[in-house]
Amino acid sequence: MTDLSPSQRTWRTFKRNKIAVAGAVFIVFITVVAILGYLIMPDSTPQANNMTIQLSIKKPGSSFMMLRLRKTEPVDTMNFLSKMLFGQPSFYRDIPITSFHAVKDSIIVGEYIGAEDKPERKAYYAPKGGRYDDYAPAAGAWGIIHKTFLLGTDVYGRDLLSRLILGTRISLSVGLMSVIISMLLGVTIGAMAGYFGGWVDACLSWLMNILWSLPALLLVIAISFALGKGLWQIFIAVGLSMWVEVGRLVRGQVLSLKQVEYVEAARSLGFNNTRIIARHILPNIIGPILVLASSNFASAILLEAGLSFLGFGAQPPMPTWGSMIKEHYGYIVMDSAYLAIMPGLAIMLLVYAFNLVTVGLRDAFDIKSQSTRI
Repeated sequence: MTDLSPSQRTWRTFKRNKIAVAGAVFIVFITVVAILGYLIMPDSTPQANNMTIQLSIKKPGSSFMMLRLRKTEPVDTMNFLSKMLFGQPSFYRDIPITSFHAVKDSIIVGEYIGAEDKPERKAYYAPKGGRYDDYAPAAGAWGIIHKTFLLGTDVYGRDLLSRLILGTRISLSVGLMSVIISMLLGVTIGAMAGYFGGWVDACLSWLMNILWSLPALLLVIAISFALGKGLWQIFIAVGLSMWVEVGRLVRGQVLSLKQVEYVEAARSLGFNNTRIIARHILPNIIGPILVLASSNFASAILLEAGLSFLGFGAQPPMPTWGSMIKEHYGYIVMDSAYLAIMPGLAIMLLVYAFNLVTVGLRDAFDIKSQSTRI
């Protein structure tokens, strides 16, 4: 491998770790699912919030016959990109039924109320175009469809699979934005403290040590209180709680490199400090930074889940894995434990995948420093 560049050697070493590669493949798959989002969800309404209270807490694989009525109020048709990002409001109102038969221009149905309740007999009038197939009924008409909930429904009768898929987007976006914020702050402050030394290093190190002593979750909650509840506030709160670890790592790495020969040569050539840091020091410590970024990605997902469980994260009806556990943890002792186990399992698998990638990157970059947390 002596004829290979450092990046090629790193990539080849990483590929030899089959478990780390499997973790990376899983992350790529989850990322594709998150990007597609509404396009592949059974419930493509905004926030996957199409409630059917009669179908509350139905088992995985449950199938129901639905009377589909076209809404009378106008509903905007979203373009492809808008639908992928924000969903498509439903054109129809779905009513679970157990039976139906047509009488002239009307349909008489047995409306499903509950598993132990007798269906309620109702009639719906269709002026024109009523039919019994799976096609979208025309305005004012009705149609019959069969809907299957692969992972069942939650306590509000919403499709659990759709909310899990959309929760993937929330977790990955929080992880990505938090890592970007923490890296920008941590690398900048850590590089300044390590390179300039003296009173600059003393002041910045004092700040980092103060923040380092605070528990991460309590710090995030405090920042959330100051900024308010919401998704963007979580991005900022988690990012601001994680930059100290990056700053300490970068400071130590810069301290060990700022006196090496190529940095002294850059100074003798008259290069300014910004260029020396950006072009000569940071590229040589990219390995530890990437390892820590992968580790922090997993930590950000856990922090977001914890905040959502406590009610400080993204607010309902936006689906997050932490809020899904909060809504259904009481069912763990009942026969519907899957409602809380499914999002918990999703958190575990995604965090574990990032930890596998972290270990693979550590070995690929041959990082032995104890200052890098795995």
